[in-house]
Amino acid sequence: MQIVTDSGTDISLSPEQISELSIHVVPLIVTLEDKSYREGVDIQPEEFYRLLAATDSLPITSQPSAGDFAETYRQLAVTDPDILSIHLTSGLSGTFNAAQAGAALVPKANITIVDTKTLSAAAGWQVEAAAQAAKAGWPKEKILALMERIGAASESMYTLKELKYLIHGGRISHMKGLIASVLNIKPLIGVEKVNGTYVQLGQVRTFKGAVKGLVDLMAKQHAPGSALRVQVLHSYNIEGAAMLRELVDQRFDCTWRPVGPMSLVLGAHTGPSMVGVAYASLATFADMP
Repeated sequence: MQIVTDSGTDISLSPEQISELSIHVVPLIVTLEDKSYREGVDIQPEEFYRLLAATDSLPITSQPSAGDFAETYRQLAVTDPDILSIHLTSGLSGTFNAAQAGAALVPKANITIVDTKTLSAAAGWQVEAAAQAAKAGWPKEKILALMERIGAASESMYTLKELKYLIHGGRISHMKGLIASVLNIKPLIGVEKVNGTYVQLGQVRTFKGAVKGLVDLMAKQHAPGSALRVQVLHSYNIEGAAMLRELVDQRFDCTWRPVGPMSLVLGAHTGPSMVGVAYASLATFADMP
C-alpha cells in the first residue's frame, strides 16, 4: 500500500524517511505578489515566510487540482494499485474534495480517501502512523482504526499577534468578536473535530499571555505531569515557538516531535507571527509499529 498526502499535513520526517515509507506529497499552491509557488517544490516554508514578512501584499492559496491527484494516482498504481490518500481537513480546504475527484478519474486504482478533520502536525501524525503501519503489513481496516484513534486523541491550538491574514482568508468570519482587530486581541484558536473548522477558545490582550493561555487549555484536558506527545510549529516566529515549548515542557512529561516551520499554505492564512501546538496522550501511540 502506498500513501498519498498533501503538503498541509506537516509530516515531521526527513525526505529519506518519507521516501522509505512510500509517502507521496502532492503540493498545495500559494501566490504572493502575483507569483505562484508549489509548496516543497518551488519554495520551502522558511523562504516563503521571509518573503511574507517583507511585503505588504497578502497571499492567496489554492489546493491541487483533481488532475494533479489523478496523475499521482496513475503513476503509483503502475506498481501498487492500493493507495491510501490522507488529507488536511475538508472544513478549511478543498484539497480533500479534489482528491476524491482525482480518484474517480483512476478507476483501476483501489484508492481510499481520508479526511483527517485537522491540519498541520496533528494531521501529519496520522500520515506517519498510516505509513509505518502499511510498511509493517497491517491491513487497511486496522490502519484506518489507528488513524481514527490518533485523530480522536490529538488536539491542535494556536495563537498569533495579528488578525489581518485570517480575516483576508475568510477563515474566522464565523468566530464572533475576532473581527474587532483594532482592539489588538490575541486569539486562542483550536480545530474542532466534527467539521474540522477553526473554533475560538479564548482571547487575551498580550501575545505572551496568549501563549500561556494555550498551555493552560492543555492543562484542562491533561493533568500536569501527564505523558504527552507534543509538537510545536510556527510561521517564522522562532522566539514565540521557543517560549511555547518551554512552557509546555514545564507542565507535562513530553515526548517531543521536531519544532519547525508549519506548512506555508497554512501559514499564509495566519501570517508570520503564528505559533501552534499539537498534542495527545503518549499512550495513544503505544502500539504503533
